[in-house]
Amino acid sequence: MALNFPNPVRRFDAGRSCVCFWGSDASLEIIFQVEFEALRKLGSGTGSGEAEILATFDQNRDTILTAAASAYAKHRNSYQRLTAAHF
Repeated sequence: MALNFPNPVRRFDAGRSCVCFWGSDASLEIIFQVEFEALRKLGSGTGSGEAEILATFDQNRDTILTAAASAYAKHRNSYQRLTAAHF
């Protein structure tokens, strides 16, 4: 079974400077984090507030999920952190 993203939930994590989201590969849950800096790269002019960061994530969800799938295909780990280099 391929990686998919059935759960649209995403969570702002100020302590880790990222937005967390989840995917699944068969019965395995995969945790993804996308760094705030990566989101700022995707949405030029994005500030540091929670609403702005989450809005940028939502506006770029397809791009983020594509990068997540690519990262997972290279390293099939249950945890993936996406940086600006992934975009």
